[in-house]
Amino acid sequence: MKRILELNHTEARQYLLKAESYFNFDLPQYFVFQKLIADVSTAIVGRPIEDFYLNPPDYTKAKHEAKHPFPSDFDDINYKLLNNKDGKFAWRPFQLIHPALYVSLVHNITEEANWNLIVARFGQFAANPKIKCYSIPLQSDGTQSDKATTVSQWWQTIEQQSIELALEYEYVLHTDISDCYGSIYTHSIPWAIHTKPIAKTNRNPNGNIGNIIDKHLRDMAFGQTNGIPQGSVLMDFIAEMVLGYADTELSIRIQQANIQDYHIIRYRDDYRIFSNNPQDAELITKILTEILIELGTRLNAQKTLVSNNVIRDSIKPDKIYWIAEKNGSKSIQEHLLLIHNLSDKFPNSGSLGKALGKFYNRIKGLTELNNIQVLISILVDIMYKNPRTYPIASAILSKLLSLLNDPTKRDRILQSTMTKFAKIPNTGHIKIWLQRLTIKIDRQRVYDEDLCKKVNDTAIQIWNSDWLNNALKTLIATTPIIDEQVIQDIDVVINQTEVQLFKPEYDDNLDE
Repeated sequence: MKRILELNHTEARQYLLKAESYFNFDLPQYFVFQKLIADVSTAIVGRPIEDFYLNPPDYTKAKHEAKHPFPSDFDDINYKLLNNKDGKFAWRPFQLIHPALYVSLVHNITEEANWNLIVARFGQFAANPKIKCYSIPLQSDGTQSDKATTVSQWWQTIEQQSIELALEYEYVLHTDISDCYGSIYTHSIPWAIHTKPIAKTNRNPNGNIGNIIDKHLRDMAFGQTNGIPQGSVLMDFIAEMVLGYADTELSIRIQQANIQDYHIIRYRDDYRIFSNNPQDAELITKILTEILIELGTRLNAQKTLVSNNVIRDSIKPDKIYWIAEKNGSKSIQEHLLLIHNLSDKFPNSGSLGKALGKFYNRIKGLTELNNIQVLISILVDIMYKNPRTYPIASAILSKLLSLLNDPTKRDRILQSTMTKFAKIPNTGHIKIWLQRLTIKIDRQRVYDEDLCKKVNDTAIQIWNSDWLNNALKTLIATTPIIDEQVIQDIDVVINQTEVQLFKPEYDDNLDE
């Protein structure tokens, strides 16, 4: 595997223009974006995105005299998919970035001079060996996906590094940033790349790569300066620019406070601060809080805790619990009830998804089961309260439904499931997976989510392109993002390869 920072500018562009980098949340495999991204790239390469506006800006005129529309005039440029986080009233907005703005931003970042500047700046972010970041996007060099490679970095590096540090440190403080992506101040990106004094003296929107990134982000967000879209490798990388800048500021201020005995591991917005003095760890956290406030973000007080058991608290508690419990199941129903108990104790945890993957493996070859409706009821309750499980749980549900010989009962269960989920606000993500569940049974079943509608109606527009000239607007509107051949080829039962991040043999290794 390679970190994105090890790629040259050409390789980085190829990496970021992959569909897997364009969106990294879970959608059924018949949603395809590679051709659209490639065609837009070919259409705009070598030219600024402003050349493709419906009314290209006249830079000889004052801003107030410029003709509209601009992308920042619209609040629906990106496609927003609200994913419920807890089966209640919390949610996380994923976004499919407008293809023209996404490609334009990738082109600008990966121009040779800009890319070399960014890579050099990340070298400065990593100058302090006592502050380690392990969340720089990775490119797989094997059969695993880039996403799987990145996730395995957490399991194999963060956990193992933390346990090793127990030899040197008595205390660990865990904390993370509250709503990190939604609160990042876009003007802080030029600060991160060019330093704050330089950024303050050059505010021309196209004056440097930091300002160009800032402008693209505001164009995606109705002109707002708070928050960046979540759901792509590109935005993960841009977040790392701001968080890397915070690492540098933290290093400077820790040195000013004369704290010597510490080590910090960061994985994106998750921090582990190791120390032999809990007061030092708390002082570092105070300093970090002050830095983050300047960047528009803040630490999550509810998830900040100090422990003097570094070994135990280096491993996620859901993993420790499941290691102890998973061998206790006998029957299929007992197995699923154990998973339900895990979901109650550690909702939306990584162990929960893995446990459901193992359960799928157990039942996928069966041709009959007892008490199927009972199993479905348990499973749907897990899904209801744990949105992270939607893909793998949908696969299990498809298998259970396939074992029902009575179509009337199957339809009644499906309707009851959809009625149950209708009680939760912002359920676009589950609607997409319910459509995958029913697409081979009833292609025309209606789901109130634009991506679902797009499956059966090519006229549905996912992004607002009213600010683009007709040629590029038409290209985006007419390039298919639904692969009909995939829909024809998939089975009624969702195959594990459609929903499982890791291959089974690799997934087993993560338990060791």
